[in-house]
Formats: sequence, structure tokens, C-alpha cells
Amino acid sequence: MAPTITPPTIPQTPTLSPAEKALLFDRARSLLAERDAVLLAHYYTDADLQTLAEETGGFVGDSLEMARFGRQHEANTIIVAGVRFMGETAKILSPEKRVLMPDLNADCSLDLGCPVDAFSAFCDAHPDRTVVVYANTSAGVKARADWVATSSSALAIIKHLDEQGEKILWGPDRFLGAYAQRKTRADMLLWQGSCIVHEQFKADALRSLMRKHPEAAVLVHPESPPDVIDLANVVGSTTALINAVTEMPNSTFIVATDVGIFHKMRQRAPEKTFMAAPTMGEGATCESCACCPWMAMNSLDSLISALEAGHNEIHVDEAIRQRAVVPLDRLLAFTKLSNPRKNTA
Repeated sequence: MAPTITPPTIPQTPTLSPAEKALLFDRARSLLAERDAVLLAHYYTDADLQTLAEETGGFVGDSLEMARFGRQHEANTIIVAGVRFMGETAKILSPEKRVLMPDLNADCSLDLGCPVDAFSAFCDAHPDRTVVVYANTSAGVKARADWVATSSSALAIIKHLDEQGEKILWGPDRFLGAYAQRKTRADMLLWQGSCIVHEQFKADALRSLMRKHPEAAVLVHPESPPDVIDLANVVGSTTALINAVTEMPNSTFIVATDVGIFHKMRQRAPEKTFMAAPTMGEGATCESCACCPWMAMNSLDSLISALEAGHNEIHVDEAIRQRAVVPLDRLLAFTKLSNPRKNTA
């Protein structure tokens, strides 16, 4: 069902001296101000981009939080350091603004593994089902959906629809879908996509690491395989996992998600120790896969280049945008209603 994805090679970032890095930061700050631009960086991007975003009044967070912040910010230009679907989501919610990305080739295996034509045919074959898609999808796939869900809202949305008697067609991440199905017992039909980072975590190797560090709490993103999820002390979105490191008393954490999250975790709890969950073991294709190669395309250099030339602009067909904004606004309204005091989705 889902096509085979060939990820790019993780780019090699040159080592910069403190003076060289300071010059890049100064240039980026100046360009953001000159272009009336705000920088939105995902938790999985390079630590320098996250630092720059926060130092310049931008934002670091989950993909939907980024898009929501961009819509509410007064800047005329949004620059999205992340992957392409995040730029599209920002444009869907802020059609009047210019949306740029450091690299338009920064894709996502979940997005690539769910082509709109194939997914639409899948939906057409099951017209009795309510279509719920993960936020990690193209504008075209969102336009085909009734609902959009994030990793933190998926359980609540699926539970809500199940209580309404709805049968659900879910895409694209099969592990997050299976987790929601198991927790809610909803009638769900799953598209068979997956994240190339999270699918590589290995339960046997994780058990071995847990035996070596019995004091450690295990934090797992629900895009991970079920046997890895079963070993977790906390299963949740990137925001939930970051919050867990300050809320839990443990001094050591084993984390099953992209290692880019460690920057924010270390900011929140500098006295604590964080280890990447293992990807080694039978069936692994690399020794350490806990890094998205597309996220790694974002850098200070590519950010500066995009701002200087004004290129890498995101465009979304208006007819598609008008359809895609409906399930996104439905998600925003649902999360606001279910979490009135919380500003994250």
C-alpha cells in the first residue's frame, strides 16, 4: 500500500569555530529583522536553529504549534525550519503570509509514503468511514480528510468519533494508528505508512539497555513499534516527552524519538541524563537511526540562503487549501474545547 521510501544521506555539517558561528547568527538575526520574518523551528532540528528561533522571538515546538504561532504572529514572512508538510500547514493557516523553508527538499517519510492519489483511492474504496489523517501529511491528503490529528490529540479524537458511532479510516502512520486503536477499541482501518526514524527502535535492545540502567524512565513516541511502546513509562508527543523530564523524579531517561529533542530536554533539565533508545539489533539498517535525514537538511547556512534570496517559498493551491483548512480548524477547535487552559495540540 505505502510506497518504499529511500531516505537521503544525512548531510555532514562542517565544524565551525565560535567566531564563525557567531557571524552566522548575526547574519541570520539581521535578515530575519530586515525581511520582517519569524523563525519557527521544530524540536528535531539542529540546536542552533532552535536557539536562534527563541533568541529572535520565534518559536520552537511541534508542527501544529509552529503553524498556530505563525498565524498569530504579526510578521509578514514565516520561515519554517522543519519538513515540507510543516511549511504547507503554516501556509494553509496563514494564506496571506509568505512561507519560506531553508530547504524545500526536506521531506518526511510519512508524507512521501502517503501519496494523495493512492490515499484518495483507499478512501474511495471505504466511503462509509470517517477519514482521519495524521498532521504529518501533504496539503492534498489533508484536503481529502474529515479530521487532522496530532500525536497528542489522536487518542481523544478517535475516542470522540468512536463514541459517535463512527468507523474510522486512519493514515498514514500505522503504529500511531494501532496505538490509538488498541487504547480506544475503535473500528479503524489503517494505511500502512511509518516513520523511518521511529520504526527502527528495537525492543530487545531496549530491554538490554533498561537492565543496565534500572533507574531510567523510558519515554516513547507513539510512532514507535508496539513492542517498544509496551516498555514505556510515558508514551506521548514530543511536547509530552519534554514535559515528562521535568515532571518525573528520575535522573536518567531513555528516549525513543529523534535525538534532536535532547536540546530542549537538556534546557529543561540540565542536571539529568538522556540516552537514545537503541536502533541496533535484528532487522536494523543502521547502528543509530534516531535522526531524521530530512530534518538535518535545515541549517544556519540554508536558512540564511533562503532569506537572502527569498527562495524556497511554499505554495498551496487555493482550492486545496480551502479544503485542507477545514479539518485543521476542526482539530484546533477540538483541542481548545478539550484543553481550554492548554495552548498546545
